[in-house]
Amino acid sequence: MLTSSEMKQFQDEGFLVFENLIQGPKLEHYVEVFNDLVERSLSTPIGTPHWSFELNEDREQNQDLLHKIQGVCVLESKILDLAKETVILDRVESLLGENLDVFGTKFFPKLSGGGTSVFWHQDNFYFGTQSDEIISCAIYLQDSDIENGCLRVVPKSHLTDEIAQHHSKDDSYGSWVETIDESQVVDVAVPAGTVVFFSANLLHGTHPNTSQRSRYSTAWHYIPGSLNLEHFPRDGYDDRHIVRGI
Repeated sequence: MLTSSEMKQFQDEGFLVFENLIQGPKLEHYVEVFNDLVERSLSTPIGTPHWSFELNEDREQNQDLLHKIQGVCVLESKILDLAKETVILDRVESLLGENLDVFGTKFFPKLSGGGTSVFWHQDNFYFGTQSDEIISCAIYLQDSDIENGCLRVVPKSHLTDEIAQHHSKDDSYGSWVETIDESQVVDVAVPAGTVVFFSANLLHGTHPNTSQRSRYSTAWHYIPGSLNLEHFPRDGYDDRHIVRGI
């Protein structure tokens, strides 16, 4: 469960960091599961559902650099166990209640040699809502720092009650916010096994990976089981999963 000070910090700042929440053999197990997925990517044809690869300057995918697996819990059911970890769900329950779903599961390997994940954005832009009942969760399976592409956030940006304009970029997937006040940015450099919660209205992004190390992370979104999302219905969307309660 969250403490009252943690609850207040999430409400005021829009994010919480729990270092070393997943440790020891359990962390090693999940890293091996993701290692297997990266190995599988080398023989996965470009265009295969769920899999995307890093883009070059001509917007061609590079088979040697896995960018993202979208719907990773659909592709590999072992990863749903990570989304169901008690130490995570006990904390989410403090924010959203006892009946919990997760949706939009992703794996970002951020491999050396040009790995990217996301630029500045708000998750709720992609969901077509401003709901404060969506808690985004990033889990770092490897040490994350500025050099290998750690998370960046703009504290309090979830309090503006608006979704910023997002624009597509020629050299990337997705749509992104172009202008950010860098003086307000916090770099979230964390050790392996760290779990970060943040509001789906919070502006966030990542550094690119300029190191010779990978930076495995997952990203997904916890919601009350009763929350009706038009594009992510409980029945009919295969990457929405009941993780606690009914």
